[in-house]
Amino acid sequence: MKSMQIAELYDTVKTIRRELHQIPEIGFDLPLTSEYVRQKLVSFGYEPISTAETGWVAVLKGKSPEAVAFRADMDALEVTEETGADFASLHPGKMHACGHDGHMALLLGFAKYLKSLPVLEKSVVLVFQPAEEGPGGAKWIMDSGILQELQVEKIYGYHLYPSLPEGILGLAKGPLMARNGEFDITLEGVSSHAGQPHFGKDALIAAAQILLSVQNILARDLDPLQPAVVNIGTLHAGEARNIVAGKAEMTGTIRSYDKAVYASIKERLADICAGIERMSGVICTLDIRDFYPEVTNDAEMIGALMDALPADAYEVVKPLMLAEDFAFYQESIRGAFILLGTGRPDMGWTHPLHSSRFNFDEKVLLQGIACYDLILKNEGLKG
Repeated sequence: MKSMQIAELYDTVKTIRRELHQIPEIGFDLPLTSEYVRQKLVSFGYEPISTAETGWVAVLKGKSPEAVAFRADMDALEVTEETGADFASLHPGKMHACGHDGHMALLLGFAKYLKSLPVLEKSVVLVFQPAEEGPGGAKWIMDSGILQELQVEKIYGYHLYPSLPEGILGLAKGPLMARNGEFDITLEGVSSHAGQPHFGKDALIAAAQILLSVQNILARDLDPLQPAVVNIGTLHAGEARNIVAGKAEMTGTIRSYDKAVYASIKERLADICAGIERMSGVICTLDIRDFYPEVTNDAEMIGALMDALPADAYEVVKPLMLAEDFAFYQESIRGAFILLGTGRPDMGWTHPLHSSRFNFDEKVLLQGIACYDLILKNEGLKG
């Protein structure tokens, strides 16, 4: 069979992206999206394997059973679309505002392209993963053991990124995205008349003291050369102007590229809450939930890609305080996560990820496929 030219895939990826864009679904609950992906894979000659409830794994067998994997996420966001596109979401309150429709279209286009190639030296595993936006479908796939069974040695993934110019790759050796978690703090005091505050225990003052003390974690407790975020985003307290607040609730997020720094932040939060509780007499309950590990790229994999690309095809990007469950793959498998620029000021396509106006030109997906083709050569899968 004659190898397909990547440019020939434009109509395919454009149609796939726009059809998927119209049927956004959330988390693991992806019946329409999952069936769409399955049908496309079957039409290209694959026998998809079900994983993580609504995800799929497709295998192109090579001469050797060892494999290189490529991953796309599938889920959308609870966002009301405002792009005005003629292929806008048909599901009220749901939108592919993070580009996962593009990720799927790119990987399906790559799947079709792979079938036109001679037998590769190693196998290729295509991973279509639900629930990247939460609770982390990558962990479900890793826990299933399917990638280990398929002898996956390396894994690659993309994220569309409007802060980079269209078609430019964003590459980073080492840290690219942060480890993240969130916390809730509940303070239970005793309400009283404001004119008789000595009969109460003020949960609002205790909350304010926690809020200010948390700022010292970054300012004084951590190495300033170790980036981190501790943000309290909400504080709700009180019932009326003349009542000492009997209850307060706070919510926040933690982010860091370093496991030890992240652990130190959690420890200091616990210390602060315990100290304020002892000082104020207000009962303080801290609940911390860990989400995704940090995305740390394999330096050798990224370095090889940099060496193979023209210098004007990529930018070396600084680590981002965003989070991605691709990190779960990297805990066990050598991995590289790549940003694919979609920024296009002349079209107004500079809206950030998760924006109700996020959009892009599907031609950029061909550049993503071309980069994957280059990776096949880099990894010794094709000549």
